[in-house]
Amino acid sequence: MPESLSELVSLLASGDRETRIDAAGRLCRAGEAAAAAAVPLVGACGDSESEVRDQAVAALEELGPPPPESLESLVDLVAAADPLVAYWAITLLGRAGEAAADAAPMLAQRLGSGSEPAVAQRAAWALGKIGPAAQAETGPLRAAAASTDPRLARLAQEALSAIGG
Repeated sequence: MPESLSELVSLLASGDRETRIDAAGRLCRAGEAAAAAAVPLVGACGDSESEVRDQAVAALEELGPPPPESLESLVDLVAAADPLVAYWAITLLGRAGEAAADAAPMLAQRLGSGSEPAVAQRAAWALGKIGPAAQAETGPLRAAAASTDPRLARLAQEALSAIGG
């Protein structure tokens, strides 16, 4: 039986379906203590097994801001092709607030029409959480504020207000 967070993270990458489900469930039950596993949990959102994805999402819902050392890896995951992986990477960056300022350009890229609506909406939300440190991204936010997607338009407008743009 695994006793450490690092062991659970290793098991999350197992080739065995049941082992991955169990590891994700244990990380979910760990609550905020699983914060150091934020990046592997985001990656698990792209697992082929829906039970692993569900447990990973449940664990991420319980986490607060990610540890500072995970921000760079989360920025890399913003570009993930899997919308659920990108959504949760963006969510954690938004929770990091101004500390995630370096992610602002990548978040602004996800506002475009090539993104899933939920991903674009979450990117607008996250830019607002970053606040004035995302000032350079007001152009993409203004374009998103003119979107025909009412939720994206509202979130982009709220982000512009938070940024001061």
